[in-house]
Amino acid sequence: MRHTDPDGSTGAPHPGTAPGGGTGPADLNLLRTFLAVYRSGSFTAAAGLLGLSQPTVTTQIRSLERQTGRELFERLPRGVAPTAVAHDLATRVAAPLDALAGATGQDAEPRERAAPVHLAGPAELLCTRVLPALAPLAAEGVRLRITPGLTEPLLDELRAGRHDLVIATYRPRGRALTAVPLMDEEFVLVAAPVWAEFLGERPAEQGPAALHAVPLVTYAEDLPIARRYWRHVFGARLSRSAAVTVPDLRGVLAAVTAGAGFTVLPRYLCAAELASGDLVPLHLPDDPPINTAYLAQRPGRASHSDVDRVRDLLVEAGRGW
Repeated sequence: MRHTDPDGSTGAPHPGTAPGGGTGPADLNLLRTFLAVYRSGSFTAAAGLLGLSQPTVTTQIRSLERQTGRELFERLPRGVAPTAVAHDLATRVAAPLDALAGATGQDAEPRERAAPVHLAGPAELLCTRVLPALAPLAAEGVRLRITPGLTEPLLDELRAGRHDLVIATYRPRGRALTAVPLMDEEFVLVAAPVWAEFLGERPAEQGPAALHAVPLVTYAEDLPIARRYWRHVFGARLSRSAAVTVPDLRGVLAAVTAGAGFTVLPRYLCAAELASGDLVPLHLPDDPPINTAYLAQRPGRASHSDVDRVRDLLVEAGRGW
């Protein structure tokens, strides 16, 4: 866009011209607010980062949308999702605004204003592996917002912009997300010593029939982990009901350790109990079931340096899990 100088001459595009074809000069405050919303994923979070009220942030984003003539964010029940126009705008303004903030000394305490990193995944893995691995970052000032949940809805929320990173129990389908392998988890059939003594060598000799007299503990009525173990190890269909269901594998672990029955767990989750003898493997197949967890991210979305730090640290830590 060209502009007319005070003397009536026509000059080069003004550096403050509104992006996206607007007719007036862009207010840097609007662009800063836009970038805060883009990076934090919500008007409320951006307001906290900027020291503004949420209505002020909403008003500023609407003003910028009027200037650009395009919708920048899709309003969601929780937070917002950037549109393609917002992705393009963030790519163009992020580096100049960050450089301007540095030149004016506004980043003297960057950790106080850096947007939180929104990370989601299975509750058990988050609590036993991920949070201990990320503890040094929190001490350095990186802000973390952790959300536990099941893979499918979490991936939908990642596509909608509610998370920066999601640990998924399977590789996401399609091109909307990218994913890298994070860790392999081995599944093991376990019970407390009292049940192991009761069964003896029968699981190895008789297969799944030997377990009919022992209560099954699992985290869902459809027995997903146990069914997979049955198919992979025994080559049979699991057709029984659970005696106890707990929608958290840590609860399943606690119940089985206390003697409630048997279950199938990721080895990483019960490694300490196996080492201490509080749990005993009932069967040690040559080819145990293995599941790969993936670290998923939305491609094309500008991420701030803390997201990159969390991602890189998790990938590094995952090599030892």
